[in-house]
Amino acid sequence: MVGRKYEQRLRAEAAEETRRRILDTFAEQLRNSPTDPISLDVIARHAKVARSTIYTVFGSKAGLFDAFVEDLWSRTGLPALTAAVSNPDAREHLRAGITAACRMYAADRGVYRVLFSLNQLQPDAVGMAVQKMEKERSGGMAHLARRLDEDSALRADVSVERATDVLWMLCSFDTFDSFYSDRGKSVDETIELIVDTAERAVCRPRG
Repeated sequence: MVGRKYEQRLRAEAAEETRRRILDTFAEQLRNSPTDPISLDVIARHAKVARSTIYTVFGSKAGLFDAFVEDLWSRTGLPALTAAVSNPDAREHLRAGITAACRMYAADRGVYRVLFSLNQLQPDAVGMAVQKMEKERSGGMAHLARRLDEDSALRADVSVERATDVLWMLCSFDTFDSFYSDRGKSVDETIELIVDTAERAVCRPRG
């Protein structure tokens, strides 16, 4: 029985190592060859696995993309974003959420940039992974806008719908990257700019 459990543990560890290697190789392909078509053959070759192994581990090409995005979120700081959402103060949710999202983008800016660019130029190349990510972000902005309204923190001339739209724009990767890459701001400067703009745009002045 002990020997069987040991063998099962070794197989599980080997499977996780293979999964990790495929995901890391995918990320490296996006960073190093952002203009090349995404190729499962290239990923398999560099990850030192058979192409069929990718399908065994992830089920499909779309399954690989979904798993990759979930892993990207997790390793770049999703726990901090989750903590921000659970903050009982809606304004702090806004500030901490923007902070966490910006730090996530900065943690692997190259990969996020390629994913969002591909979604615009070749949406089929990344399946529905980026669309799902953006749909979740849109839902998060709507949730934040409702929380600000419930806390009487929204400006009198800003509806929940308008706040949702404004927050969706300001909290996008493109807004982050415009400050961080195009304007050469640091992560902290970018966070301060976006947080300040968001608060001024949708929130009542602090009393």
